[in-house]
Amino acid sequence: MKNLAFAALVMFGAVSTAHAAGNAAAGQGKAAACGACHGATGSATTMPVYPKLAGQHASYLAKQLADFKSGTRSDPIMMGMSAALSEEDMADIAAYFASQETSIGSADAEQVATGKKIYEAGDKSKGLAACMACHGPSGAGNPGAAFPALSGQNVDYTVKTLKDFRTETRANDLNKMMRDIAAKMSDKDIAAVAAYINALK
Repeated sequence: MKNLAFAALVMFGAVSTAHAAGNAAAGQGKAAACGACHGATGSATTMPVYPKLAGQHASYLAKQLADFKSGTRSDPIMMGMSAALSEEDMADIAAYFASQETSIGSADAEQVATGKKIYEAGDKSKGLAACMACHGPSGAGNPGAAFPALSGQNVDYTVKTLKDFRTETRANDLNKMMRDIAAKMSDKDIAAVAAYINALK
């Protein structure tokens, strides 16, 4: 209940994460190196273990880059990529990817149906909150709270992310919200939610 109450405060603007607005045009050049894994426009279609960045909220992207640089979020590749970035660089790169259009995928109908139930209603038997409480019914997220957009996100990346939260390999979530949620999810739950998110629009 505490996490849900806090999430509600965040969603209604009582808490926010502030990042300076970036310059998307400047960010295009600065983001060139990102294309090797995420694609030139952030679509990450050829390497689905990496996240799609296209259309993601700039506030969320800037926070992730800052977290990689500080070591709050651990990943050897991204920690190296972010090490030399200034706050302005991060804001510009974030603005560039945020300005790009994301793509929506497709998934097995049975998995999508199961994932939809968890995404929209959670699972009361496990005390599992609905994903849409923070990420919205269409997966648009909440830019003011730096809750990411999920719509169309790569299945492999979503599965990895939820498992990393579950094992606390990733721990840069606000107030342990994602770690607490992922801890209640089975591998089957995670796979179904990831499939649903990939097709969500």
